[in-house]
Parts: sequence; structure tokens; C-alpha cells
Amino acid sequence: MGQQQNGLSYEEMDEEGMALPDGEKKKSVRAEVIEWMKAIVAASVIVAVLFGFFIKPVEVIGSSMSPTLTNGDRLIVWKFLYEPKNGDPVILSENTGLDEALVKRVIAVAGQTVDIDGEGRVVVDGELLEEGYIMETIAPSTRGDHDYPVTVPEGCVFVLGDNRNHSTDSRFEPVSFVDKDEIIGKVVLRILPMDSIGIIR
Repeated sequence: MGQQQNGLSYEEMDEEGMALPDGEKKKSVRAEVIEWMKAIVAASVIVAVLFGFFIKPVEVIGSSMSPTLTNGDRLIVWKFLYEPKNGDPVILSENTGLDEALVKRVIAVAGQTVDIDGEGRVVVDGELLEEGYIMETIAPSTRGDHDYPVTVPEGCVFVLGDNRNHSTDSRFEPVSFVDKDEIIGKVVLRILPMDSIGIIR
């Protein structure tokens, strides 16, 4: 007998409403399990491809990108066919001179000229950047190792941290101009902490 519900007896039924024999019931359960396994395998492959080629989760260490990003933030980075653009927050590989991955902002790309004026503001190709995202302007002591203005070489970018006076970036010789091949991708989303989830610009 099937289970009782609202005074009625029911058993597993086929598409025509007929009760299925025990053998058919087992086949039905087995087929459902196989379908679930296929779905799980397919989902695992999709996740592997997604994280292998398209996106990468990272954690911010340090405060060089404050106030935009803070220590411990968990981020999603877009990798696939990424081409650096002015203003993009990016993740750099550990091959940038400090032997660790860095998060910085692209200030200028190949062929552009970077200058730092007398008030510590950044000028690119003669245009003063409007940088509402920075902590403060550059202090004279942190102008770095370049004789400004400087032109970004072919295949490279010039990056700065938003926390200008507490960031080792393209101003300093260990990092200097960053080869585009050392850019892992663009920071697109903060996923933790929960109260700060959102798109990063």
C-alpha cells in the first residue's frame, strides 16, 4: 500500500497515472540519480572553466588602495581578454619587483606621459586627473625615483595606489613601469565583507 494523505492512498505513478511496478520504480530512481550526477559534473566543469580562464577570487592584503579597498576585502577579478585602461583597479602578479601580488590602479598606458605637479597631483598627457577615489595627494617625499615627466614604454602601464603616501607602485624602482603581461586582471566586484558588497571602480 502507498502512504496515506488526506484519507487517500497513493503510489508512484507513470505518466498515464498507473502505479509503477517495483522494478520500474528502481529504474526511475536510478535514472534520477544519474541525471543529478550529470548535472553536478557539468556544474563542476563550468565552475572550473570559469575560475580557470575568466575570473579569479583574491584577498586584499594591506592598505595601499584605501579608501577604495581595505585590508581583508575579498574580490572577484576579471581575467579573460582583459586590456588595461586608465583608471582600472587591477591585480598585478608577484613578478612586479616586490615578489608578491599587488592591487593598484592603472594611471597611464603605453605612450602616455605622467607628471606629478607641485601640489602632488597627477597629470597625464597634460591633463590633471580628477581623482575622487584617492586618500590624499602625493607628498614631496613620496614622488619616487623618476625624473618627471615620464613616458610609459610600449607594452607597459603606470600604476599607483589610491593611498598615495602609503603605496609602493610605479613611482618606485622595485615596481616602476609594469609589463601588461604581469596584469592578472581587473577588479570588478567586492564580495566580502557583506556590508561592502558591490562593483569596484
